[in-house]
Amino acid sequence: MLVSSKRICFASHNRNKVEELRSLIGNSIELVNLDDLGIIEDIPETGTTLEENARLKAEYVYSRHKIPCFADDTGLEVESLDGRPGVYSARYAGEPSNSDNNIARLLREMSNIEERSAQFRTVIAYIDKEGQRLFEGVVKGEITKQKSGSKGFGYDPVFIPNGFDCTFAEMTMEVKNSISHRGQAVRRLVDFLSNLK
Repeated sequence: MLVSSKRICFASHNRNKVEELRSLIGNSIELVNLDDLGIIEDIPETGTTLEENARLKAEYVYSRHKIPCFADDTGLEVESLDGRPGVYSARYAGEPSNSDNNIARLLREMSNIEERSAQFRTVIAYIDKEGQRLFEGVVKGEITKQKSGSKGFGYDPVFIPNGFDCTFAEMTMEVKNSISHRGQAVRRLVDFLSNLK
Protein backbone atom coordinates (compact mmCIF):
# COMPACT_ATOMS: atom_id res chain seq x y z
CA MET A 1 0.00 0.00 0.00
CA LEU A 2 1.30 3.44 -0.91
CA VAL A 3 1.96 5.94 1.82
CA SER A 4 0.28 9.30 1.39
CA SER A 5 3.63 11.12 1.70
CA LYS A 6 4.64 9.98 -1.78
CA ARG A 7 4.87 13.15 -3.87
CA ILE A 8 4.98 12.87 -7.64
CA CYS A 9 4.77 15.49 -10.35
CA PHE A 10 2.50 15.12 -13.33
CA ALA A 11 4.23 17.18 -16.03
CA SER A 12 1.23 19.08 -17.34
CA HIS A 13 -0.48 22.49 -17.19
CA ASN A 14 -3.73 20.96 -18.47
CA ARG A 15 -6.21 21.22 -15.59
CA ASN A 16 -8.64 18.77 -17.23
CA LYS A 17 -5.94 16.12 -17.39
CA VAL A 18 -4.80 16.85 -13.83
CA GLU A 19 -8.33 16.40 -12.44
CA GLU A 20 -8.81 13.23 -14.47
CA LEU A 21 -5.51 11.85 -13.14
CA ARG A 22 -6.27 12.80 -9.53
CA SER A 23 -9.56 10.91 -9.74
CA LEU A 24 -7.71 7.87 -11.09
CA ILE A 25 -4.83 7.91 -8.62
CA GLY A 26 -6.84 8.65 -5.50
CA ASN A 27 -5.32 9.76 -2.19
CA SER A 28 -2.42 7.34 -2.08
CA ILE A 29 -0.15 9.82 -3.88
CA GLU A 30 0.19 13.58 -3.56
CA LEU A 31 -0.05 14.64 -7.20
CA VAL A 32 1.47 18.01 -8.05
CA ASN A 33 1.58 19.60 -11.48
CA LEU A 34 3.85 22.05 -13.31
CA ASP A 35 2.05 25.07 -11.88
CA ASP A 36 2.62 23.76 -8.33
CA LEU A 37 6.37 23.61 -9.05
CA GLY A 38 6.41 27.08 -10.55
CA ILE A 39 7.15 25.84 -14.07
CA ILE A 40 5.17 28.26 -16.19
CA GLU A 41 6.73 27.61 -19.58
CA ASP A 42 5.42 25.06 -22.04
CA ILE A 43 7.79 22.12 -22.27
CA PRO A 44 8.80 21.57 -25.91
CA GLU A 45 7.23 18.47 -27.45
CA THR A 46 9.63 17.95 -30.35
CA GLY A 47 9.48 14.16 -30.52
CA THR A 48 8.11 12.30 -33.53
CA THR A 49 6.42 9.62 -31.40
CA LEU A 50 4.20 9.62 -28.32
CA GLU A 51 6.96 7.81 -26.43
CA GLU A 52 9.55 10.49 -27.24
CA ASN A 53 7.29 13.36 -26.22
CA ALA A 54 6.37 11.72 -22.90
CA ARG A 55 10.05 11.10 -22.13
CA LEU A 56 11.06 14.66 -23.06
CA LYS A 57 8.51 16.17 -20.67
CA ALA A 58 9.34 13.86 -17.75
CA GLU A 59 13.10 14.37 -18.20
CA TYR A 60 12.68 18.15 -18.36
CA VAL A 61 11.00 18.26 -14.95
CA TYR A 62 13.18 15.62 -13.29
CA SER A 63 16.43 17.24 -14.40
CA ARG A 64 15.39 20.55 -12.78
CA HIS A 65 13.53 19.48 -9.64
CA LYS A 66 14.69 15.92 -8.87
CA ILE A 67 11.13 14.94 -7.96
CA PRO A 68 9.71 11.65 -9.28
CA CYS A 69 7.79 12.67 -12.34
CA PHE A 70 5.59 11.28 -15.05
CA ALA A 71 4.37 12.73 -18.30
CA ASP A 72 1.92 11.46 -20.84
CA ASP A 73 1.34 11.95 -24.49
CA THR A 74 -1.85 10.85 -26.16
CA GLY A 75 -2.70 10.48 -29.79
CA LEU A 76 -5.83 9.70 -31.74
CA GLU A 77 -4.80 7.25 -34.46
CA VAL A 78 -7.30 6.93 -37.32
CA GLU A 79 -6.90 3.83 -39.48
CA SER A 80 -8.12 5.36 -42.75
CA LEU A 81 -5.81 8.38 -42.27
CA ASP A 82 -2.69 6.20 -41.90
CA GLY A 83 -2.60 6.80 -38.16
CA ARG A 84 -3.08 10.56 -38.26
CA PRO A 85 -3.38 12.81 -36.34
CA GLY A 86 -1.29 10.63 -33.98
CA VAL A 87 1.55 12.48 -32.27
CA TYR A 88 0.23 15.74 -33.75
CA SER A 89 -3.28 15.33 -32.29
CA ALA A 90 -3.13 18.40 -30.02
CA ARG A 91 -1.90 20.66 -32.81
CA TYR A 92 -3.62 19.04 -35.79
CA ALA A 93 -5.25 22.26 -37.03
CA GLY A 94 -2.13 24.33 -36.28
CA GLU A 95 -1.15 26.72 -33.52
CA PRO A 96 -2.54 27.86 -31.22
CA SER A 97 -3.95 24.43 -30.40
CA ASN A 98 -7.74 24.40 -30.33
CA SER A 99 -9.91 21.31 -29.88
CA ASP A 100 -12.81 22.64 -31.96
CA ASN A 101 -10.51 23.40 -34.88
CA ASN A 102 -8.77 20.02 -34.56
CA ILE A 103 -12.11 18.21 -34.62
CA ALA A 104 -13.31 20.29 -37.57
CA ARG A 105 -10.21 19.35 -39.58
CA LEU A 106 -10.59 15.67 -38.71
CA LEU A 107 -14.27 15.54 -39.68
CA ARG A 108 -13.53 17.45 -42.89
CA GLU A 109 -10.81 14.98 -43.88
CA MET A 110 -13.13 12.05 -43.14
CA SER A 111 -16.25 13.49 -44.74
CA ASN A 112 -16.26 10.92 -47.58
CA ILE A 113 -14.74 8.02 -45.63
CA GLU A 114 -16.96 5.18 -44.43
CA GLU A 115 -14.21 3.21 -42.63
CA ARG A 116 -14.01 5.13 -39.35
CA SER A 117 -12.01 2.81 -37.08
CA ALA A 118 -9.67 4.61 -34.71
CA GLN A 119 -7.89 4.22 -31.43
CA PHE A 120 -6.77 6.50 -28.64
CA ARG A 121 -3.30 5.61 -27.34
CA THR A 122 -1.65 7.03 -24.24
CA VAL A 123 1.98 6.55 -23.33
CA ILE A 124 3.20 7.51 -19.85
CA ALA A 125 6.91 7.98 -19.13
CA TYR A 126 7.85 7.79 -15.45
CA ILE A 127 11.26 8.81 -14.14
CA ASP A 128 12.84 8.72 -10.70
CA LYS A 129 16.31 8.10 -9.28
CA GLU A 130 16.08 4.45 -10.35
CA GLY A 131 15.53 5.25 -14.04
CA GLN A 132 12.69 5.38 -16.55
CA ARG A 133 9.67 3.21 -17.29
CA LEU A 134 6.97 3.39 -19.97
CA PHE A 135 3.29 2.46 -19.56
CA GLU A 136 0.72 2.30 -22.37
CA GLY A 137 -3.04 2.21 -22.70
CA VAL A 138 -5.15 1.76 -25.84
CA VAL A 139 -8.89 1.98 -26.44
CA LYS A 140 -10.35 1.15 -29.84
CA GLY A 141 -13.46 2.67 -31.32
CA GLU A 142 -14.68 4.76 -34.21
CA ILE A 143 -15.02 8.38 -35.27
CA THR A 144 -18.53 9.81 -35.45
CA LYS A 145 -19.74 12.03 -38.28
CA GLN A 146 -20.60 14.88 -35.95
CA LYS A 147 -19.84 16.07 -32.43
CA SER A 148 -21.95 14.81 -29.56
CA GLY A 149 -21.64 15.52 -25.83
CA SER A 150 -20.17 18.29 -23.71
CA LYS A 151 -18.03 16.42 -21.17
CA GLY A 152 -14.39 15.51 -21.56
CA PHE A 153 -11.98 17.38 -23.81
CA GLY A 154 -9.98 17.07 -27.01
CA TYR A 155 -11.50 14.63 -29.49
CA ASP A 156 -13.92 13.12 -26.92
CA PRO A 157 -17.06 14.45 -28.71
CA VAL A 158 -16.30 12.47 -31.88
CA PHE A 159 -14.98 9.16 -30.46
CA ILE A 160 -17.25 6.21 -29.60
CA PRO A 161 -15.35 3.38 -27.86
CA ASN A 162 -16.12 -0.18 -28.95
CA GLY A 163 -19.02 -1.68 -27.02
CA PHE A 164 -20.72 1.66 -26.35
CA ASP A 165 -23.27 3.75 -28.21
CA CYS A 166 -22.15 7.13 -26.90
CA THR A 167 -19.05 9.28 -27.23
CA PHE A 168 -16.49 9.85 -24.49
CA ALA A 169 -17.96 13.37 -24.19
CA GLU A 170 -21.36 11.88 -23.25
CA MET A 171 -19.94 9.71 -20.44
CA THR A 172 -19.40 10.55 -16.80
CA MET A 173 -15.74 10.85 -15.83
CA GLU A 174 -16.11 7.64 -13.79
CA VAL A 175 -17.30 5.60 -16.77
CA LYS A 176 -14.73 7.12 -19.11
CA ASN A 177 -11.88 6.51 -16.65
CA SER A 178 -12.91 2.88 -16.23
CA ILE A 179 -12.26 2.14 -19.91
CA SER A 180 -10.10 4.94 -21.27
CA HIS A 181 -6.61 4.75 -22.71
CA ARG A 182 -5.32 7.16 -20.08
CA GLY A 183 -7.08 5.20 -17.35
CA GLN A 184 -5.39 1.97 -18.47
CA ALA A 185 -1.94 3.58 -18.60
CA VAL A 186 -2.38 5.27 -15.22
CA ARG A 187 -3.54 2.03 -13.57
CA ARG A 188 -0.38 0.34 -14.87
CA LEU A 189 1.66 3.22 -13.46
CA VAL A 190 -0.12 3.05 -10.10
CA ASP A 191 0.38 -0.74 -9.93
CA PHE A 192 4.09 -0.15 -10.51
CA LEU A 193 4.31 2.63 -7.90
CA SER A 194 2.45 0.57 -5.31
CA ASN A 195 5.21 -2.03 -5.45
CA LEU A 196 8.02 0.46 -4.91
CA LYS A 197 9.72 0.27 -1.54
